[in-house]
Amino acid sequence: MRTTRVLSITLPEAMLKEAKKRASKESRTMSELVREALRRYEAMQRLRELQAYGKKRAAEVGIKEEDKEEEIDRLIHEYRAERRSRREEGGRIERKAS
Repeated sequence: MRTTRVLSITLPEAMLKEAKKRASKESRTMSELVREALRRYEAMQRLRELQAYGKKRAAEVGIKEEDKEEEIDRLIHEYRAERRSRREEGGRIERKAS
C-alpha cells in the first residue's frame, strides 16, 4: 500500500528555477525539497503559536513586555529551586554514578 499521495502545484517560473537549483545543489528530489519546506513551515507556525501563547500567559500573570526576560528567568529559577527542594525533602535525590 502506498503511503504517499501525488500533489500538483503551480509555481512562478523564477521560483521553480530556484527550487530546481536548490534541489540539485543538495542532491534532493523536488519532492524531498517541498517536504522539507513544509516541515520547516509547520515548525515555524508551531513556534509562533507557542510564542503567542507565552505572551498571552505572561500578560495574564502580570509580566510586562519590557521586563519579560528578567522576570521569566526569575520565575524559572524559582520553580527549579522549589522542585529541587521538594525532591530533597522527599529523600529522592538523584545522584550520578561515579
